[in-house]
Order: sequence, then C-alpha cells, then structure tokens
Amino acid sequence: MQAIQMIELNQQNLEEEGGYCLRSKPLSTGYQNKNNWLKDELAAGLKYIKLMENGKQAGFIEYTAAEYSSRVVHANDYMIIHCLWVNISGKGYGTRLIHKCIEDARQQNKCGVAVITNSDTSWTPSKDIFLKNGFTLIQEAPYGFELLVHPLKDGPLPFFPNNWEERLKNSDELTIFRTNQCPFVDVATENMLEGARKLGLEAKVIDMKNREELMALSPTPYGIFGVTYRGRLVTFHRLTVHSAIKKLKSLCN
Repeated sequence: MQAIQMIELNQQNLEEEGGYCLRSKPLSTGYQNKNNWLKDELAAGLKYIKLMENGKQAGFIEYTAAEYSSRVVHANDYMIIHCLWVNISGKGYGTRLIHKCIEDARQQNKCGVAVITNSDTSWTPSKDIFLKNGFTLIQEAPYGFELLVHPLKDGPLPFFPNNWEERLKNSDELTIFRTNQCPFVDVATENMLEGARKLGLEAKVIDMKNREELMALSPTPYGIFGVTYRGRLVTFHRLTVHSAIKKLKSLCN
C-alpha cells in the first residue's frame, strides 16, 4: 500500500526538507539562492508543498497571494500558482496539489486562484490539468502565455498588462532580467552570459528585487527570467550556451 504525505515547508524544516527542483545539487548557487528566497517568502505567506509517495518526492506545488507573486499579472485578492510539477503520472497527484491550493484560497477568503501557463515550453505548468480542475482560460499574452482562473466568489478578474512591446524598449543592449524564484535561473544566466562572451557582446544583469520592479520591468508574464536585445525578446527560459549563441546571432543580423 502506498503511503502518501504532503509536507509543507516552513522556516523550521526548510533546511532539512529543501525544495524539489535541483535537489540533486544542494550546494549549487541556484539551489542556495532559491532556499534563501524561500526563507523570506515563506514568512510572507507563500506555500511550498511537496507530495511524497513512500517517502520519495513525487511532486510539488508553490503558490502565494498575488501581491507577493513572481508572475506579471494584476490579480487583486487572488492566489497565484507559481509552479506545479509531478513526476509520477496517472495517480491524480497534480489534482491533489491543485485542490490543496484551492482550499487554502477558500479558507483565506480569496476571490479565486490564477495560474499562468504556456503550451510552448515546459518551464510553466501545462494548462490541461487546470482545465480539468475547473479553471477557465480568460486571456492570452505574447509568446504563448495564457491566464487561467478558478473564481471562488464575485470580484474583478485577473488580467495581464498590455504594454509588452514597450517593455522591450527598456534596454537596447543585451539585458537579463531575473529573480531567484527559480533555482535554474543561475544556470540560465551563466549560459546566456557565456554565449554573449563568445560573440563579443556586452551584457548586463538586472536583479528584480521586489514585485514592483518585476511588474514594471519583466518582458513577459513569466516574471522570473527574461532576456532582451535590441528591442526584441531573446528568451524567457534557460537555453544551452549553443542555443544562446544561435539565438543571439539571429538577432544580430
């Protein structure tokens, strides 16, 4: 018989339990940055819940109130799901984690739960599981981003900003916008910088330190990582050095 357990991270068990992603490299800069980020965000009410099957990590969900979220969306009084990942399919674990978030939102008297998806990449959750669990697609944004909501009571619906083209003009040089919400951001940054070095390009890194900066500067709804060059989006997720060079070359021509 399978033993299923949900473990919620907190200030007391964070160091022992740790996060799900990059857990095989606990001494890496990305993993350490994520844990340090979690310390602050857990204190502000963020929920990070791991699902365990027979003592082994089978998945996790991360969510927080919109005013503390790392996603670029206006969502007053909504809960925002940052991440949902399950590595054992067909057992309903993703649905369990989603229902946990919905129940927390209901207990906190939130207007609902929102999530940003993108069918073109694995760096955001898939929309299919949310559609199966009562979410509705209400808006789309450039680069394949989608906004889904699960309302719990009457109130204004979340919405994306509408100035994505203007955001690309924040810097003409190669610019990396980032936060520490994802442990893979460090590797994503280093790969892009290495690609730029090989092409002889100068690059600057902007660490978005709070939601206000993220809402104002991020070039996509993803929020935590974005690279722009010459008024165009290079990427919003990790690229290999080779892929970074190829992409940058295409924008240099």
